[in-house]
Amino acid sequence: MARAESLFLLFAVGAERYALEAREVAEVLPLRRLRPLPRAPAWVAGLLAHRGELLPVLDLSQLLLDQAAARRTSTRLALVHYRVADAGEARLLGLILEHAGETLRCAAQDFRDYGLDNPEARYLGPVYQDARGLVQRVRVADLLDYAVRALLFPAEPAP
Repeated sequence: MARAESLFLLFAVGAERYALEAREVAEVLPLRRLRPLPRAPAWVAGLLAHRGELLPVLDLSQLLLDQAAARRTSTRLALVHYRVADAGEARLLGLILEHAGETLRCAAQDFRDYGLDNPEARYLGPVYQDARGLVQRVRVADLLDYAVRALLFPAEPAP
């Protein structure tokens, strides 16, 4: 029986490689100017006006290493499908990704658990090993805790 393969978008944070499942990615854009969100966590890079919508954008380098992503030609803005847990609807969420230009094709089960339960970073999933080293999967659904989700995706505007 043939194994079902999936496509993953690769990116880097510092010297480490990470992957997003391609079916979670709606669009990859060049880095754009964002409107800052004062008093939001430092890794919330701001708001993007895109096709009539205002989308929150996270800087994954800031989230993982407490260091803003470098502004270079390989730094991209990926729009991903984020499912707001309470509402069950998918919303677009922007992610600033460094060195986001390669893909990986492998079976999802080729990513292996590494034995560490990190409650502060539930979005960091299993790892895959190839000839260049390890690639860690990032789970879009687990990127936001309740407080940040409420800040970025409020259920209803206040009256």
